[in-house]
Amino acid sequence: MRASEIREFHTPGSGIFFRAKRRLLSERTPYQKMEIYETASHGRVLFLDGLVQTTEKDEFFYHEMLVHPAMMAHPRPQEVLIIGGGDGGTLREVLRHRVRSAVLVEIDPRVIEACRKHFPGLSSSFGDKRAEIVIGDGNRYIRETGRRFDVILVDSSDPVGPSAVLHQKDFYAALKSRLRPGGVIAAQAGAPLFYLEHLLRKRVFLEELFSFALYYLGPVPTYPGGLWCYAFLSDRVDPLKRLRRDIPRKMKYYNAEVHRAAFALPEFLKETPGRPRR
Repeated sequence: MRASEIREFHTPGSGIFFRAKRRLLSERTPYQKMEIYETASHGRVLFLDGLVQTTEKDEFFYHEMLVHPAMMAHPRPQEVLIIGGGDGGTLREVLRHRVRSAVLVEIDPRVIEACRKHFPGLSSSFGDKRAEIVIGDGNRYIRETGRRFDVILVDSSDPVGPSAVLHQKDFYAALKSRLRPGGVIAAQAGAPLFYLEHLLRKRVFLEELFSFALYYLGPVPTYPGGLWCYAFLSDRVDPLKRLRRDIPRKMKYYNAEVHRAAFALPEFLKETPGRPRR
């Protein structure tokens, strides 16, 4: 089926559009509406509930910056957990490191199946012998599993609707309980331009839970505002010290200089409600 233009509205009066060559998939899964388009400018684009999740052209910005700051700051990550990430991009980046295992917990199996077919560049690592795919709710998984991990990565949707629970204090406390000593958590936190008040409130409880609770930034051109925020969390690991030197080859965005620069925050993101600036 052909489509001429597809849009995502970030506000009632602004957003992003793509000139589409054709629609590859459109279906409603038990969890969400999923669409995949072939576009003229960004290759294939995955939409969930009308929101851009990933594009072939710029996915590397997001996946590299979610994964590698945590993986490079940890001295020897072996066991990794990914919450969400059904497109496979986060798993792909994790497996560029010499890990022993990577568990990916995705609630919607149709996302995995569709991305295996339509996004081979993202989903190629699903077949890696180190990868374990669990179909289920990530919030439930971390509360029921007895396993512990060196690095946990939260590749969730924005802090609205069903995904809101993945941005709350109880969820992060449960994540912390699944860390090995010296473990690290990295989580996508949303668009500073549109979720600033949420980010400022969230930092309050993150700093209560973790000795190191730092936001960092990176560009994602097709996400709302073009600038994306992530959280780095640990009780022992400072992301600006003892950075490993064995960065995987053939990165498109991430490097040691980008890593350090990402933690330099603009003034508007340094504020915390009810607390003076540091």
